Parts: sequence; structure tokens; C-alpha cells
Amino acid sequence: MEQVIVSEYDPQWATEFVLEKAKIMNALGELLLGIEHIGSTSVPGLGAKPIIDIMVGINELNDLNQTHITDLARIGYQFINHANFPDRRFFRRGEWRAGTHHLHVYQYKGDNWNENLLFRNYLVNHPEALNEYIKLKKDLEKRYKNDRAKYTEAKGPFIRKIIEQAVMENK
Repeated sequence: MEQVIVSEYDPQWATEFVLEKAKIMNALGELLLGIEHIGSTSVPGLGAKPIIDIMVGINELNDLNQTHITDLARIGYQFINHANFPDRRFFRRGEWRAGTHHLHVYQYKGDNWNENLLFRNYLVNHPEALNEYIKLKKDLEKRYKNDRAKYTEAKGPFIRKIIEQAVMENK
């Protein structure tokens, strides 16, 4: 059973993103319209499960073909077909249930792309929200130590609240 472990923030996460970014850009070439470090490891000071979340933006998800999937596999990213997420293509680097990197491919500047950036940027710019999220994550880590799915699900209302606040702030 996979345990939920929220590690203290590690500045190495940002360095790791930069290294992976170059590899991914090379693998996807002109298909790639944008690439961002997202998730908790992208927010200075925020504790996280030590998995580097990377978001790639492309014009249309159907533009991602078998050649791209093969090129990403060459640099260690395995395609994982998640039928429950039709608006995303997902790749994992590392073993199942022990991934070190998650690569999320979205439509560039689509809703998923924008919401990930709104959430990250809001936490970066609002220390009170960052502190609230740290506390929530630590509480949920204790409550759902052996249930990663419940841990992730329980963060949902907070994440949605922050995205709504970010949308209102950016109007």
C-alpha cells in the first residue's frame, strides 16, 4: 500500500524541472506550445509528495501521436491511458505507484492549462493561502496516510476554492 508522505519543500525540485524541461522540449519539438512546472513542487515553501508535475501545452490533444509517445518513452516517460480524463494525456516517469515525475499534456491555454497556472500562481502570491494549504496537506497526510486517492480527493474543495478566488482576482 502506498503511503502519503508530504516532504518539506526542496529547492532541488525547481532544478529537476529545468533538467526535464529541456528533455521534453527536445522530445516534442514543434508540437509543444508551452511547458510549466505545476503542482506543489512548483511552489516555493510548499511541502509536497516529492513528484515533479510538469504540464505541457499543445494545440490539440489528438496531435500527440505514437511517434511523440515513443520519443517521450525514450526519455523515461511511460504513457498511461486514463479514460476518466479525456482532456488530458498522462505520462509517468518511474515505477508504478513510485513515480518521480508526472507529465500532464493539455490543450494549450485551455481550461485545465489555465486552472493549473491560476492555482500555482495564487499560492505563490498569497502566503496566507499557501500556509492554509500546508496545514490542510499535513492534516490530510495524517488522516489518509494509507489512502492516496482519498488524500487527493480531500484536497479538491480547497483547490477549487483557490481557483475561484484566482479567477475573481484576475477579472
